[in-house]
Amino acid sequence: MEKCIASIATPLGKGAISIIRMSGKDCLKIALKIFHAKNLENVEPRHMYFGQLELSANAVEQCLMVFFKAPFSYTGEDVVEFQIHGGVLIAQKVLERCLAAGAILAEPGEFSKRAFINGKITLDKAEAIASEINAETEGELFSSLQVTNGLLADKILKAQDELKLLLAQLEVGMDYPDETEEVRLKEDVFEKLQAIKHDICEILDNSHAAKYLRNGINVALIGRTNVGKSSIMNALLGQERAIVTDIQGTTRDSLVESFSHNGIKINLYDTAGIRETKDKVEQIGITKSKQSLQQADVVLFVLDGSQKLHKDDEQIAKLIGEKPFICVVNKMDKQRVLEKQKNEIEVSALIRKNIKALKDKIVDLVITKEIDFNKLVLSNERQGQILNEAVALLEKAIVEKNQTLDITSMLIKNVWNCLGKITGNTENEDIIDLIFSKFCLGK
Repeated sequence: MEKCIASIATPLGKGAISIIRMSGKDCLKIALKIFHAKNLENVEPRHMYFGQLELSANAVEQCLMVFFKAPFSYTGEDVVEFQIHGGVLIAQKVLERCLAAGAILAEPGEFSKRAFINGKITLDKAEAIASEINAETEGELFSSLQVTNGLLADKILKAQDELKLLLAQLEVGMDYPDETEEVRLKEDVFEKLQAIKHDICEILDNSHAAKYLRNGINVALIGRTNVGKSSIMNALLGQERAIVTDIQGTTRDSLVESFSHNGIKINLYDTAGIRETKDKVEQIGITKSKQSLQQADVVLFVLDGSQKLHKDDEQIAKLIGEKPFICVVNKMDKQRVLEKQKNEIEVSALIRKNIKALKDKIVDLVITKEIDFNKLVLSNERQGQILNEAVALLEKAIVEKNQTLDITSMLIKNVWNCLGKITGNTENEDIIDLIFSKFCLGK
C-alpha cells in the first residue's frame, strides 16, 4: 500500500486519448520528475495542467496531467492521471517512464482493491464495477448500476446493524440474568430475525432471474434435417450467420451466436439435424446436438409445417422429454399440413414472420416474473449464494429458539459474518485477492 502503482487505464488501441494512472503517496513526486508545465510549484487538486512529458532525452509528448489529493480520489490515495494521445506504443512509453521514475506496475484490479481497503467502496460495489464494465445487455448494466449505487450495501449493512443490536441485547441478558425476562427477550429477538430473513428473501426473489442477465438464456434449435433450423437462427439474429441449403446434413457442428431481447441476452445453439445416418462426421454433429439439448434452458423444437409429422420428429420429441420447449412450426408461408402441436408458434424464417413473437415467447418461458430494474437485482452468483447461506443460518437460529442465550448469540454471529462476505467487512484476504484479480489492468 505504501508503493506507488501505475498502469494504462484505457484499452490499448488507436483512439483520441489514452490515460495512464498512478496511485500512492509519491505519485505526484514521480509525475513531476517527467512532466513539465507552468505553475507546478503548488499543484492544485482536480486542476488540469497542459505540459510536456519526457519520453526520452530528445522526445516529448504534449499532454494533460490532473492530480487528485487523498482521500478525494477513486483509490482514497493520492492519484495522478496523464491524458495523452491515443495509441498503443505511446501509452506503453509513458507507462515505462512512470515505472523508471519510481512507480511499480499495478496488478489486475489493484486500483479498485486499494479503493476497497481505504473504505471508498464496499466489496459488493467492487464486484458490480467489474460487472458494469463487462455488461453486454441493458439488463446486465442496470442490475450492476443498482449495486454500484449502493443499494445492496445499504441493505446488508442495515441488516448487520440490526444483528449487532440483537447481539447487544443478548449480551445484556447473559450479563444480568436476574434483571432480564428471557422468554420476552427471545420473542423480541426472533421476531426481528424473521424480519431480516424476509428482507433478504425479497432480494433473492427479485434476483431469481438474475443468472439470465449475467449468462443469458441458452436456447438449442433442435429438429430433423431441412426443417429450417439454420434459417430460424438467421432470422432471430437478423443476419445471415448460418449456412442454409436444401442439402440434408448441411449443419455438421453446433454454431453459437447471441443477441439481446428486452434487455436479456439469448445464446442460440444451431445444431445438426437429428436423423439416422452412416456419415461419421454427421454422427459427431448429431451427438453434439444431443449435448446442446441437455444443456439448454429452452429447446426450440423445429418442425416443417408443410409436412406431416415424421418418425424422426417423434424420436426427437422423446429426447426433449421434460425440458422446457417451444414447438416452432416453420414455413407458415406454405400451406400447412402438420397437425396442431403442444406449445406451438407458427413462424416463417423465409419472410421473417412472427420472429419477434418467438423471441418474446423464449423470454417469457424462462423468466416467468417480470424483472423490476428499479429494485435491487444481484449482479453476480456469489452474492446470491451468500444470501442463500444467510437465509439458511437465519432459519436455523429461528428453529432453535429454545437454545440458551449464548447459543442463540453464536448463531446470530454466524449470520453477521456471512453477510459480511458481501460488503467485505468480515471477508478474508484470500477471497478479496481472488475477486480483484478478475479486474482488468488499470482498474
